[in-house]
Amino acid sequence: EYVALRKVVINIQYQKMHQFLHDEEQRHLQALEREAQEIFQELRDSEVRMAQQKERMKDMYRELTEMCHKPDVELLQTQSVQAQKPQPVNPELTSLRITGLLDMLNTFRVDNLPIMEMASCYISLSENLRSVIFGDEDHRAPWELEATQSFAACGAEAFATGRHYWELDVTHYSSWVLGVCKDSQTQDNSMIIDCEDAVLLFSLKGIKGYRLSTSSPPLVQCVQRPLSRVGVFLDYDNRTVSFYDVSKAALIYSLLISSFSSPLRPFLYLCSS
Repeated sequence: EYVALRKVVINIQYQKMHQFLHDEEQRHLQALEREAQEIFQELRDSEVRMAQQKERMKDMYRELTEMCHKPDVELLQTQSVQAQKPQPVNPELTSLRITGLLDMLNTFRVDNLPIMEMASCYISLSENLRSVIFGDEDHRAPWELEATQSFAACGAEAFATGRHYWELDVTHYSSWVLGVCKDSQTQDNSMIIDCEDAVLLFSLKGIKGYRLSTSSPPLVQCVQRPLSRVGVFLDYDNRTVSFYDVSKAALIYSLLISSFSSPLRPFLYLCSS
């Protein structure tokens, strides 16, 4: 009798938890929609201000042509002109904490993930992915530069089934790449990682600051860049790889890996320049 009653109360607690998570999900989705609308409105307002600024600059140019006794650059840098400049819009969305996320992920945690260090590593970027990562900057990736201290490694074990979770601390690195790659790419100690055969999260430092992006498909991630620990969750059976900001217990992004059929190894590239 007691066991039956205990089953009932346990069932009720799980139902409450399901309802709590469902309500939290709805709040997160609503908050995301509101924030996206606010950013969109800010972008539209910024566009209007830029158009107005363009007209003011035209008027100023006409004035400058009549004031040849001062250099144009000096006049353009006056405080009144600077104050009128439209301010850039921050497109980053807030990373929202998901209740119980880390408890769930740690169920599948791979402790002390064994790795194999690589003598050298080059990550092949398609033009499309390079454009996503660096935008319109004329910039090279860290592994293309000589004056960098970098470390690349892959997991000693390849996964062909099941669910696996691991974390990496990126606190002291200016650029990093995390994710999984096909086992066939890790047979040599010196290798090229082709992004077509990998699912990766990039945080690379460019001229205009840091940019967070994913491969497969190339996509800029408009969320706050994780500053400490990043979690990677491979669900091989359901064909997904997910990335998490551990300090915020928040999802960065989740990607499908339906095109892969071979075992997958954890991959990491760390660079301090």
